[in-house]
Parts: sequence; structure tokens; C-alpha cells
Amino acid sequence: MSQTAHLLHETFLGRCEDWQDMDSARREVTDALQEDRISRFAVDANNQVIGWVGGIPEYGGRVWELHPLLVARVWRGRGVGRALVHELEALARRRGGQTLWLGSDDENNETSLSGVDLYSDIPAAIRNFRKLWGEHPCDFYFLLGFCITGVMPDANGPGKPDIFFAKRL
Repeated sequence: MSQTAHLLHETFLGRCEDWQDMDSARREVTDALQEDRISRFAVDANNQVIGWVGGIPEYGGRVWELHPLLVARVWRGRGVGRALVHELEALARRRGGQTLWLGSDDENNETSLSGVDLYSDIPAAIRNFRKLWGEHPCDFYFLLGFCITGVMPDANGPGKPDIFFAKRL
């Protein structure tokens, strides 16, 4: 649990409001290990945690939230995240899941949905979505078959939305 909390803290340090200290990272890992949830870990040859995906059941288990997903920086681009998401999809399907969704914040102005007033035309903003720069994971989710299903404007402060992605299982 300590390795996973450290990886969570390290992965999101300075990227979002969550898990900016080890206590909150430990609480997140503890919460994710509840019996009704799914957690899968990837480890290297030295049994060090290099990735983690979690799933939270919603809508009577028909919908699952992917929360969280993280891969150690040196392991990114090697298929670890993809394997973890595929494993979560399979396990959620076995439990009756029909949809997998996630929220991906843009607190760093990395997409066209950040730094603007989305309320004037939310559907057009989603239709015209693009990644501008940085490490926002949208391209990864698109490659796995997710699409944008919505946005919560100002979720993390003015001009800092939470972008909702989903896919059918």
C-alpha cells in the first residue's frame, strides 16, 4: 500500500489538487481497496508497483468509474496503462458493467476546454475539442476507444474543467 500511495502522490504532484500529500494518497489507496471496488496493480521484476487502476461501481454496477489510473513515468508508453485498463474492463464486464467512464481534469490549460467560458456553448466546445500541449491523457483514452461524453465547467476553479470520457463495455 505504501508503494502505491507514493506512486499516486508522485504522479499527480503539481498536476491537480488531489493527492498533494502522502496522507491523502494513503487514504485514496485505502478507499480503493474496499470490497465492492476493483483494484489492479502492475509490478516490475523487483516487485515494485509501477502502475495501478481502480474501478468504482455506480448505477447498480452497470456503470463503472475508472478511478484512478497511474503508471510510473519510466514505464509509460510500454503498454502498462493499456493492460491495466483492459483488465479493469474485463473485470467490470464480469460484474455486469456495461459502461466505463472517467473524469480527467484540465487544471493546466492543456486542452481547448480549459481557460475559456464553456457555458456559452458546451456542445460546440466538446465537438471542437483538441489537445493543446502537455501531458493531458486524452489521446491515450481516445486510443482505448473512449469518447468525450460531457464536461463540468469550472470544476476545479474558473476555466478549469473536468472532462468526462466513457466507452461501452
